[in-house]
Amino acid sequence: MNIINPLELIRGVANRIFINGEWVTPSSQNNLQVISPASEDVLFSYKEASTADVDQAVAAAREAFEHGEWPRLSPNQRSEYLTKVADLLRKRMPDLAKAWTVQVGAPIGLTQKLVGQQPALFDFYADLTKTYPFEEERKRADGNSTMILKEAVGVVAAITPWNAPMVLLCYKVAAALAAGCTIVAKPSPETPLEAMIMAECIEEAGLPKGVFNLLPAGREVGDYLIRHEGIDKVSFTGSTAAGKHIASVCGEKLTRFNLELGGKSAALFLEDADFAAALPSLMVYSMPITGQVCFSLTRIIVPESRKQEFVDMYLAAVANIKVGDPQDPNTLMGPLTMQRQFERVQNYIESGKQEGAHLACGGGVPADCNKGYYIEPTVFTDVTADMKIAQEEIFGPVVSIITYSDLDDAVAKTNDTNYGLSGAIYTQDAELGYQVAKRIKSGNLTINGLVVDVTMPFGGFKESGIGREGGIEGLDAYVEVKAIHLTS
Repeated sequence: MNIINPLELIRGVANRIFINGEWVTPSSQNNLQVISPASEDVLFSYKEASTADVDQAVAAAREAFEHGEWPRLSPNQRSEYLTKVADLLRKRMPDLAKAWTVQVGAPIGLTQKLVGQQPALFDFYADLTKTYPFEEERKRADGNSTMILKEAVGVVAAITPWNAPMVLLCYKVAAALAAGCTIVAKPSPETPLEAMIMAECIEEAGLPKGVFNLLPAGREVGDYLIRHEGIDKVSFTGSTAAGKHIASVCGEKLTRFNLELGGKSAALFLEDADFAAALPSLMVYSMPITGQVCFSLTRIIVPESRKQEFVDMYLAAVANIKVGDPQDPNTLMGPLTMQRQFERVQNYIESGKQEGAHLACGGGVPADCNKGYYIEPTVFTDVTADMKIAQEEIFGPVVSIITYSDLDDAVAKTNDTNYGLSGAIYTQDAELGYQVAKRIKSGNLTINGLVVDVTMPFGGFKESGIGREGGIEGLDAYVEVKAIHLTS
C-alpha cells in the first residue's frame, strides 16, 4: 500500500493563498497544523490568511464584480469556463480522493467513488447556465410587459466544513460562478488541500482575476470575513451553532445568507418493510465517513412488533464493518477526523448509557487501533425519543434504534427533533411511502434508500438550515430578482 504524502497533491502552494489570480504569501505569521486522524502525527503545517488578507481578497472580488468582465459575460461564456474547470477537476480526481482520505480519514475506497460529484456540479451548472431564465418577459394586465431580471447577488463569502470539504465547496462555487458572482472562499483550517486544488484548476481554466479568491484560515478570520462590509452574501455549511451566529451577524446589516446545517435524520421502517432489501443502503448511510455526515441515518425507527428481527439483522451487519487504516482499500470505516470529535463521541456514548439506553454493540476503541481517533461502530437499542443521543447531532458512528406502536406514533417520533435535513422511509407500498413522506418535516427524503443527487435541491427544515444547494434552486440562491416595468 502506498502512503499518501499530502503535499504531493498540490503544486507547492501549501504556504500560499490565492488572491486576484495570484498565489501570494499570507501576511500572517501564524501557522496551522493538519493532523493525521489515523496516526495523530502532524501531516503538514501552513500559514493561515490574516484579516488584512481578507481585506485584499474582498477588494479583489469587489473590483472583479463591479468593473470586471465576469458578471458581464454572457451565460454561454460563463458556461464555457465552468466546463473547463469541470474537466480540470476530473483530471485531479485521484488527488482529490487522496486529500479527502488523508485529512478526514474517509476510506479511500469510498472517496474514490464519491469524488465524481465534484466535477459533476460544475458540469451541471455549466449546462443550467445556458437555459436559466436570467431575463424573462412577462405580460401585465394593461397589455404592456415587465422584464424579470435575475442578477448576480455580488461578492460571496463561501465557508465550508472539514467533513466533505470539496463537494461542499463545489456546491457553492459552481452555482455562484454560474450566476456571475465573485467569491472569497474560506475552507476549514483542518482540510485546506482540496480548496487549493480547486484554486489551481480555476487558475488553469483562465477565469478572470479576482473572480475566485482562497483564504485557508481559522474561525476568527472566518468571523471577520462574514462581518466584512464588502460581502453581499454568505454561504455557509457547518454546525447549527455556527449557523445561528452567522445568521445573527448577517441580520444586523441584512447581508444575504444561506445555511446548510446539522441533521438528526431517521430511517423509518414501516410495518411491511423488507429489512433484507433495505440493509445495503442502510449500511452505507447510517454511519458514512464514520458518521461524520449531516444526513447520516442515525435514528432507526422500527415497529415494536419487529424490533428483535431488525436488531438481530442490523447488529450482524455492523459486526462486519472493517475498521482500520483509511488508506487501505479494504477498510470500510476509518477514524474520526480529530481529537475533539473523538472526545465528543465518547461523551455521547457515555450519556446514552447513563440515560438508560442499551449498548448493543461498540462503544469503545478497536483493540488493534493503538493510534488515531478510532472508535467502534456503536448501536444503542431501547432508546427513547427524549434522550440526548436521540435528539442531538453526535457526528460519529453512533446509531439509536427507536420503536413505535402505530403509524401516527412513527411519524411523531420521526419528527421529534429540532432538525429536518434528510431521511429514508422503507416500505413495499410506494404510495404509502409517499404519503408518509409528505408528513415528515424534512428537506430531503428517499423511499427505500437514500439518494443524494447534485442536480436536485438539498437543504433542511427547522435547525437544519435556510435555503437550498444543488439543482436549479442552488443557482436561485445567488441571484437578486429585479422587475423592470415597460410602458408604451
